[in-house]
Amino acid sequence: MNPIMEIEEVAKAIEWQADHATNNGAPCTGRVVRAQLRLLDGATEVGRRIAVWPGKPLEDALPLRLAGGHHNLVLTGKDARLAPVYRGEVTVQAEVDALVVAVTREHDAELLPWLEGPPQTNEAGRSASIMAALLWLSQRLGPRFELNELGASAGVNTMMERFFFDLGGTTAGPEESPMRIVPKWRGPPPPQADVEIVGIRGCDRAPVNLADPEAALRLKSYVWAEVTERIGRIDAAIALAAQRAPDVAQMDAGDFVAERLAAPQDDDTTRVVFHSIVWQYLPPETRMRIEALMAEAGAKADATRRLAWVMLETNRQTFRHELSVRYWPGAAEPQVLGTAHAHGAWVEWFQPS
Repeated sequence: MNPIMEIEEVAKAIEWQADHATNNGAPCTGRVVRAQLRLLDGATEVGRRIAVWPGKPLEDALPLRLAGGHHNLVLTGKDARLAPVYRGEVTVQAEVDALVVAVTREHDAELLPWLEGPPQTNEAGRSASIMAALLWLSQRLGPRFELNELGASAGVNTMMERFFFDLGGTTAGPEESPMRIVPKWRGPPPPQADVEIVGIRGCDRAPVNLADPEAALRLKSYVWAEVTERIGRIDAAIALAAQRAPDVAQMDAGDFVAERLAAPQDDDTTRVVFHSIVWQYLPPETRMRIEALMAEAGAKADATRRLAWVMLETNRQTFRHELSVRYWPGAAEPQVLGTAHAHGAWVEWFQPS
């Protein structure tokens, strides 16, 4: 690709991500992200790397990778110059630009590793959509579910059987849980139904250990600084993991799906594969493999050993995060049940109870 075209594509990704953060309640983070445009002059190694990004900068979440590094400098106390920006005390974009450029120049080598992998936000708020889908499926397939999450990161949402949910007045989970998932609900509530999670596990190519303070702080670094309720959910997840660690295997998503689909399945149970804001990060060949594996397993599903696929993923045309479900025997084609905020602040439910 022409270098000028590469820079233009990166600049568009930065602008889009900045607008997206601002429009989703994080204008302070939006300003820090927008300041990345001033790094494209190549005065830093970080700037040179992002200017000639070899992949698709928006799909690769390039701006969020670097945003995590900048936030981490504040959280660790290594450099507090951006703290007033995150508190909303510095709002003039030119002033934010100057701060981000200065911080990046000073911590150039330290920030470079943040570009190596996608952000692992592991947002518990997204479990609202997954639970809503399970409530909906319960009325069609029965209440017993075995859950398997792709791209589980630290395994926060593989502890969702221990979360309390209030979904537009429909409740699920233990009321005493420190993890309370109560999004703003739009549309009718999901059905009040029984959901029994008989097993839950996940996979990730690079799992995050919530028991490791440094790893947990890295996870927090990807959370938009001014959205304090998300920080609180990370703290609640750490508390739950201390009681009982999540079950997350270090595996490729395709290998994990193959292994789980081949495993013995209890009678009168629905085996569920689920993921949230993960699909875009999987290589095309992995996506194709998973599609084939699910179709093959779906063809073998029966009334006692059922299969479902629950997805909260970005529609790349509309950039809306759509909740869709497929299940066997039954609806093999995706059914869109609703849309949701990227971090679970709200859910819009389409399906009547």
